[in-house]
Amino acid sequence: MTPLDVLLALVILVGLAGVVVPVLPGLVLVLGAVLVWSLERQDATGWVVLAVVTVLFAVGQVAKYLLPGRRLREAGVPASTMLAGAALGIVGFFVVPVVGLFLGFVLGVYLAELARTRTHADAWPSTVHALKAAGWSMLIELAAGLLMTAAWVAGLLVA
Repeated sequence: MTPLDVLLALVILVGLAGVVVPVLPGLVLVLGAVLVWSLERQDATGWVVLAVVTVLFAVGQVAKYLLPGRRLREAGVPASTMLAGAALGIVGFFVVPVVGLFLGFVLGVYLAELARTRTHADAWPSTVHALKAAGWSMLIELAAGLLMTAAWVAGLLVA
């Protein structure tokens, strides 16, 4: 393992942490690290690993929105509620660093559903569904990141 490989492994770890910590870019760092590694290698293994990682990245990005979104639609949570959660999550991110994104999202979903349904008893289940969807989205993205990392490690072992 070269010093560059060690540095890129650290970047990949930061990228995986970025899936959970919203301050960091997440899988973009993992993809970028593999891109740098592939450009450094300039061989078939590097290009194949980059192609596999790029496909995993794309599939992960699509799946993290489609699968939880479908579950939310099935649960009757409207898109406007999710947009309100996202908007307040962004505000929360700047008001309360790191945890503000999560707190703002939950509060935004709850307030939007409370305004729509007019009762706590009806608003809270939608909020729980939104939280579960956010959790699934994070798990899907983390799984994609781990698969991307595994592909990179396999490429390292082939060398």
